[in-house]
Amino acid sequence: MAAWRDVFSSLRTAVYAYFVDWEITRMFVSRLAVLAASIGLSTLAAASPTQYPLTLENCGQPLSFAAAPKSAVTIGQAASEILYSLGLGDRLVGTSLWFSNVLPEFEAQNAKVERLADNDPSFESVINKRPGLVAVQFEWMVGKQGVVGTREQFHDLQIPTYIMPSDCDGKDNLVGADGTRLQPFQIDSLYSSVRQLAAIFDVQAEGEQLVGNLQARLDKAVAGAEQRQAKEISAAFWFSSADLDLDPYMAGQKGVADYMMKSLGLRNVVESSEEWPTVGWETLAKANPTVLVLARMDRRRFPADDIEKKLEFLRNDPVAQHMDAVKNGRIVILEADGMQASLRMVTGIETLAKAVDGFDIQR
Repeated sequence: MAAWRDVFSSLRTAVYAYFVDWEITRMFVSRLAVLAASIGLSTLAAASPTQYPLTLENCGQPLSFAAAPKSAVTIGQAASEILYSLGLGDRLVGTSLWFSNVLPEFEAQNAKVERLADNDPSFESVINKRPGLVAVQFEWMVGKQGVVGTREQFHDLQIPTYIMPSDCDGKDNLVGADGTRLQPFQIDSLYSSVRQLAAIFDVQAEGEQLVGNLQARLDKAVAGAEQRQAKEISAAFWFSSADLDLDPYMAGQKGVADYMMKSLGLRNVVESSEEWPTVGWETLAKANPTVLVLARMDRRRFPADDIEKKLEFLRNDPVAQHMDAVKNGRIVILEADGMQASLRMVTGIETLAKAVDGFDIQR
């Protein structure tokens, strides 16, 4: 009997030790899962270094990099602020095409980088910097009819050009002043821009962290879409006008601003598939959107770039002043680059959602 007691005692000790070890293991795994969730599993998976030579397809053209570019020039605010967010400010040797002042967190770094132009830079000013990469926000800047130059002109000089996929995926930039969407804009094209630039410069962990942050914020911002849709809220985005006496540039169907509206459960009253078509105020007044969204920018290419002139026009124009959105003060002001595929886009969606939810809109 004593021998059996010894056996049972030993077995009990072993079982106890097993469950203690299992509990420690379970707690470790649980805490590891929490940690992974907090930094993003995708970040861990993508944190391995880029394997060079790196080859990728960008807007219909193959690009190859033997190593991470040592320098870059950006044509477009979105490209500049993405590189700053990836911690690559020290690689930038020139920026251009700005709609607004740089985000406050990048002011110190941006002050060290030469601004080649407020709007489109000359081809010579870009190539004189001998950049290892030219990162471009819009294909109409560098493309088949690029106002700065064609991709071939840069590539002939061994200067690779990267165009943000958000401006070429499912889009024909040879039709319409700002291109025409053949397929609706997808937010994944913005995430692809971040991830591909991160891969080119071998900072994948930073890229995944940035994408994860954008995704989390977007998910939260669009949470009330069904309730807004039930109210049948319509909207129109006014970017600018070549002259206040001319038809305004409004957000068309399938573009970035249209995606912003639809993601929040709002209906775009403009029917054109051009990115920013001109639409007459009589047509807009007839459509009578519930909410008007205006672009604010520091750029002064056109008179209506000035937000105060936009507001003055709406108050005094004999047609626009009678629109319900104007009479009831349902006007939302967003940063211009927050209406485009950029890091500011998510902030624009957040701001628009909060503003619309704050209006007293009855079905």
